[in-house]
Amino acid sequence: MANHNSFTYMDHSFSDISLNFDSSAFSDCNSDISCEFPTTTSESRQRKLFLSCAVDNSDDVIRNLITHLESSSSIEEQKQAAMEIRLLSKNKPENRIKLAKAGAIKPLVSLISSSDLQLQEYGVTAVLNLSLCDENKEMIVSSGAVKPLVNALRLGTPTTKENAACALLRLSQVEENKITIGRSGAIPLLVNLLENGGFRAKKDASTALYSLCSTNENKTRAVESGIMKPLVELMIDFESDMVDKSAFVMNLLMSAPESKPAVVEEGGVPVLVEIVEAGTQRQKEISVSILLQLCEESVVYRTMVAREGAVPPLVALSQGSASRGAKVKAEALIELLRQPRQQQQQQQQHFESNDNER
Repeated sequence: MANHNSFTYMDHSFSDISLNFDSSAFSDCNSDISCEFPTTTSESRQRKLFLSCAVDNSDDVIRNLITHLESSSSIEEQKQAAMEIRLLSKNKPENRIKLAKAGAIKPLVSLISSSDLQLQEYGVTAVLNLSLCDENKEMIVSSGAVKPLVNALRLGTPTTKENAACALLRLSQVEENKITIGRSGAIPLLVNLLENGGFRAKKDASTALYSLCSTNENKTRAVESGIMKPLVELMIDFESDMVDKSAFVMNLLMSAPESKPAVVEEGGVPVLVEIVEAGTQRQKEISVSILLQLCEESVVYRTMVAREGAVPPLVALSQGSASRGAKVKAEALIELLRQPRQQQQQQQQHFESNDNER
C-alpha cells in the first residue's frame, strides 16, 4: 500500500528514495515521560519499594496487577494497578513482553474507554509503553485498541492525547495497520493536534502523520482534513523547531493531487521560497523538492513561484556547497521557472512575425 513520490524531469528521476532526506528530523515518541505521578515523600518511597520488589518477583507482581485490573470494582485500585504497570513497562523491554504474555493488554485497552479521565490516561500510557515492543503491536491491534485510542485522542486530557498519538504512531509502524488507523478517524484529530496542541503534541502529531501518510489513502485524508494550514504556519516560524518536521510531512503529501492547490491556497509558496533563501541546508533542499513537484505540471504555479523571487536563491544553491542531489533539483526547478518567460517571448515573437507578414 505504500507509495513514494516519483516523477521525472530533464532525464532525472526524482523519488523519496533518491532525495536522500535525513528523517532524523523525526524522533520516535518516547515511553511514559509525562511525570504526572504523585510526588509526595511517602508515595515516592512506596513506588521505590514496589520497583525493588518487582525486580525479584516480576512474574508474581505482574499476575497480581492484572488481576486487580480485571476484577477490581474500585477505580482507585485500577488506577494504582495501571500506574504500577506503567512503571514496570516504562524502561524495561523484558517487562513489556512479560506483561503482554500475561494478558495485560485487553484490560488496559478497556481502561482507555473509561469515563474517568485519569484512569483513561493511565491506560493509554501503559498501552503506549507496551507498544514500544514490536512483538506486542499485533496483539494490541487485535485487542481492539485503535478505536479507543482514537476516542482518547478526541476527548482525553492533553497528556492522554499526546500519548494516544504516540501509541498510534507505534502501531502504524506495522504497514497493514496504517489503513486501519486512517479509516478509524485518527487523521483529522492528529491534524487538529498539530494545529492546536502544545510543542510536544505538535511533535508527536507530525511524527504520527508522517508515518501514516506513506499511503495514498491517508495522504488524501490528511489534505482533506486541512493539514496544509498548520504545516505552512509551522514552517513560517523558524524558531519553532518544527520547520523540518512540517516540511517532511508536506513533501510526503505532494504526490496527492489535492495537495498542490492546498499548498498554494494556504500561502505556502512565499514561505517555501523564503526557506530556500534563508533556511538550513536540509530545509532548503526539501523546500526545493516541494516546489519542484508543485511546478512540474503547472505553468500557473511556475509563474507564481518565479514572481516570489525564487530564481536567485535557487541559483545560489545550485552554485554553492550543497549536495549534488540538491544542485540537480535546484537546476531542474530553475529551468522550469524560466519556461513561462521563454513561452511568453516565443508568443510575442510569433505575434510580431504575423504583424509583419500583414
